[in-house]
Amino acid sequence: MRSQIAALKAEFLKCRHTKISLISFIAFSIVPIMSGIFLYVMQEASLRQQESILNSKAEAMIISADWNGLFMIITQGMGVGGIVIYGFLVSWIFGREYSENTIKDLLSLPVSKTKIINAKFIVYALWAFVLGISNLILGIIIGLLLGLTGFNNYEFLSIIEKYIFTMGMTILLGTPIAFFSMLGKGYLASLGVVVLVVVFSQIMGTLGFGEYFPWAIPALYCGMAGDIQLKTMSFVIIILLSIIGYCITVLYWENTDHSR
Repeated sequence: MRSQIAALKAEFLKCRHTKISLISFIAFSIVPIMSGIFLYVMQEASLRQQESILNSKAEAMIISADWNGLFMIITQGMGVGGIVIYGFLVSWIFGREYSENTIKDLLSLPVSKTKIINAKFIVYALWAFVLGISNLILGIIIGLLLGLTGFNNYEFLSIIEKYIFTMGMTILLGTPIAFFSMLGKGYLASLGVVVLVVVFSQIMGTLGFGEYFPWAIPALYCGMAGDIQLKTMSFVIIILLSIIGYCITVLYWENTDHSR
């Protein structure tokens, strides 16, 4: 247990002394900030009783200038943008030792390899969770500043539940990306995989098979393609992929010669 805590402390120190932490928070804040700007312009156009291109797009997307509209945009941003940002995050956590050529220093620590991997996954999950919650809090602050209407306790709890569930699915999809970070011995291979899965998510969704493609499921769940009722199998697929991603990452780390 002590060695696991030591490995966790080491990973937290790495995160503390890097600019990636700040960059990740800034990147995640883009969605709620742009959502606020979007809804503010909608409010102004509505008050002036003017038709605008933005209002037309909002109507097509079934978005209203209220709390429901704000959280709909933020949740959909998590379902799509979260895949990219969490993918970048897990790529950095698992690939930095290869890119910075410090992998041998890591392996020389008196800690088992599995505990090192566990520490990385724990840090990733906590970091991703904090990013998601900060995103939600920022969205609430923006909503209060805009004086949005239509607040309803029951709907609010329902929306928060959908956001948290979407965030959880997106976090789970990071485990296979960790494997590709190690397989590619750095950031580039895993970031390439992230780009590919985002592209294929669009393709699979267009073909009608999105509910069976793991990285397309969060976006479908939060309503990016309309009101679609996902089957239980979709959620089972994400859980199985997450477990497989963790297992193959541990197996690769344990059984591969990591010398460059």
